[in-house]
Amino acid sequence: MGAFVMVIVAAIVVFLINRQKPIPVVYPVVATEPVGIDDVKIYGDYVGRIRAQQFVEIHARVEGYLEKMLFDEGTYISKGQTLFQIDPTLYRARAKRAEAQLNKAKAQALKAERDLNRIQPLFELNAASQLDLDNAIANYEGATADVAVCEADMVQAQMTLDYTTVKSPISGYISERNADIGALVGPGSQSLLATIVKSDTVQIDFSMTSLEYLKSKTRNVNLGHKDTTRTWNPYVTVTMADGTHYPYQGLVNFADPQIDPKTGTFSVRAEMPNPEHILLPGQFTRVRLLMDVREDALVVPTKSIVIESGGAFIYVVRPDSIVEKRFVELGPELKNTTVVERGIVEGEQIVVEGYHKLTHGMKVEPVSSN
Repeated sequence: MGAFVMVIVAAIVVFLINRQKPIPVVYPVVATEPVGIDDVKIYGDYVGRIRAQQFVEIHARVEGYLEKMLFDEGTYISKGQTLFQIDPTLYRARAKRAEAQLNKAKAQALKAERDLNRIQPLFELNAASQLDLDNAIANYEGATADVAVCEADMVQAQMTLDYTTVKSPISGYISERNADIGALVGPGSQSLLATIVKSDTVQIDFSMTSLEYLKSKTRNVNLGHKDTTRTWNPYVTVTMADGTHYPYQGLVNFADPQIDPKTGTFSVRAEMPNPEHILLPGQFTRVRLLMDVREDALVVPTKSIVIESGGAFIYVVRPDSIVEKRFVELGPELKNTTVVERGIVEGEQIVVEGYHKLTHGMKVEPVSSN
């Protein structure tokens, strides 16, 4: 009985001692990250159409029967390479006739010059009349003019003869022929012989809205004009039909100075290298345009932002582990981060996980999320 009483007394003593100890306070554990700064790139996505840098139609400039085709369709053609041969027989004969006329005119001019050289001293000795001298001068000047006319005819005939040999004005890939060997071609309806596309560099056309134009102006970005005051210029990247990214970048080199009132958009053009000829003229593709770079912008994880009817806010952890409900002004969102325009400063610790159990002024136990 005495032992039992002693056990009861000991239990009571232990209970009293434990009751006097303070109960430890458990604070909510939250994951935090510091507010950082970064250069944020702002993009716009559009649908673009590929266009060749040069697209040249090869036409027949003289009429005749097509004799030869001196290229393989779909192959690369060099500038100045002979492509077609039109029957030159008629034009060669005309050139020879013009040459003969020129030789005849030169012979007559030479005779007229000799006659004038003979009459001139005789007139000075009064052995020839003024009429004889005037006739000699007129004959010489007329013969000289005939030479000039024949020379022009000769040049024209030779040019026409040269047109029977059709050469490429540029380097590029040639299409299939539009006329068969033996067909009558000429400046009329059957003048188009082939087309040549130069696509080592291509143009990409796309449209932007008037609102995007105004936004670019507020950021002092003039599309289509290089700005040496910036460390960057608007460039475009292309996504192929299979989802792969084209390895080269292109620069915007033109923006239409007026907006189409029917669509509310304006045309923009970028120039893109195409050395492997992967981009084909006429092809549609997805275009991403770098519209702005926000240098040294405050960025936070998007998951740390709470949106409510009163606006957006972030929980900021003070050095004494007290959280503040800080309303912020948000900027553009990129992937998993968001730019904050106002409300926080660089280096402040913000809650990125566990904010659903917090209230303003509550003390927390911050843990780094990294």
